[in-house]
Amino acid sequence: MRLKELLKDVEVLEVCGDSNIEINNIHFDSRKVREKDMFIALVGTREDGNRYIDSAINNGACIIVSNKKPESLIKERTYVITQDTHDALAIIASNYYNRPSDKLKLIGVTGTNGKTSVVNLLYQLFTSLGYKCGLISTIENIIIEERYQSTHTTPDPLQINFLLNKMVELGCSYSFMEVSSHAIDQKRINGLSFQFAVFTNISHDHLDYHKSFDNYINTKKIFFNNLEEGSIALVNKDDNKGEIMLQNSKANKYSFSLKSFSDFKCKIIESDFNGMLLNIDNHEVWVKLIGQFNAYNLLAVYSVAVLLKEDVKDVLKAISLLSSAEGRFQIFKTNNEIVFVLDYAHTDDALKNVISTINSIRNKDQKLITVFGCGGDRDKLKRPLMTKVACELSSQVILTSDNPRSEDVDEIITDMLFEIDQENLAKAIVINDRKQAIKTALTLAKRGDVVLVAGKGHEKFQEINGVKLPFDDKKEILKLINLNIN
Repeated sequence: MRLKELLKDVEVLEVCGDSNIEINNIHFDSRKVREKDMFIALVGTREDGNRYIDSAINNGACIIVSNKKPESLIKERTYVITQDTHDALAIIASNYYNRPSDKLKLIGVTGTNGKTSVVNLLYQLFTSLGYKCGLISTIENIIIEERYQSTHTTPDPLQINFLLNKMVELGCSYSFMEVSSHAIDQKRINGLSFQFAVFTNISHDHLDYHKSFDNYINTKKIFFNNLEEGSIALVNKDDNKGEIMLQNSKANKYSFSLKSFSDFKCKIIESDFNGMLLNIDNHEVWVKLIGQFNAYNLLAVYSVAVLLKEDVKDVLKAISLLSSAEGRFQIFKTNNEIVFVLDYAHTDDALKNVISTINSIRNKDQKLITVFGCGGDRDKLKRPLMTKVACELSSQVILTSDNPRSEDVDEIITDMLFEIDQENLAKAIVINDRKQAIKTALTLAKRGDVVLVAGKGHEKFQEINGVKLPFDDKKEILKLINLNIN
């Protein structure tokens, strides 16, 4: 593709050199550059891509995209100067793959909790309705039935557009994408055309990155502000930030709720560890998922499908067959009826939702033992908040490691116990080794008790001192259940 085609809609300050030059590929990692490639020098919080321009040229880059004009220019190279290389990368990536988001219906889901569940449920539902679909999510990326490993909640722009283009080539009608606040802030979704945006909820998270809750909210709002006329914005009316998301958006606006007046309504009629009976817009349906948060997720999915003109009866039938995303309120039982609940909850709000769901089902004779930790190098403010929630709502709590990353586990747990009162401290024990913590929970549990293992969900590793070591909560639970059965 020629440079002038790639630069369509990019805010270019200056082009030094041949704008008719052809390129083979695009990279923002100079180590991957080969002959006749474009190198985009991204400027981040830790790295300045301008430092690697010489390396990219030595590897064969014929075009350099930068936010500043180099002091000396090489005659045989073309230099593109733009104010924002992150924005340029996203638009160039879209142009390089012939704007694939224009050729299918792209539905983006954002929010603190529920993103993964909603996109996964949407993928299941629309696939069951007979459509070829794609999924871009925290757990995995899927094109029809083919699975690709996921490294980020929302990939970089080159990966996004590669996946979307492949979806188009294979005849997909829909793509369902998680849209993280990091991706919005880093402009990874710029250049994409979203036909539909969903807001699930918002609570304190990622403040290590965004610095304040207001910044976090405003970042989410950018997604809705940038929607085009004719697109659809759907928000959770029960979250008081839902209306904020709709302000200044040019999209057609709709809402869903369990408690407020809204366009789409749902009520939980019955609930146990096997599922729920829901009333959705005056239609009763039994679903296999559990918990109020899943009622919200299913209502969001129903609302999307109805707004996209699917038949209500077909949608409700499909919803009754949907299953949880991996690591999202998954249930496993031992032969003596001890219930394990596996969930990704890693904020105080998500943990409260999960525990409250369990408490609404278990009886007074059934104990709840909660096992969880907090990630290192992340928002420290939520650590004592999570402990407070867990201790107040559980019979017993085991504090353990999560992904400590570069932090010491003991120091993380000290933060988790900060200003926790004596009554709650009496419920908590500390076992740093996560495997041993899960095993101890089973040892403490009696017939009918519930063990919640929270925080890591679908993850298959523990990150300790920069090394990702194999560890899977689900596998550990299943091992213990099999031992318990045998």
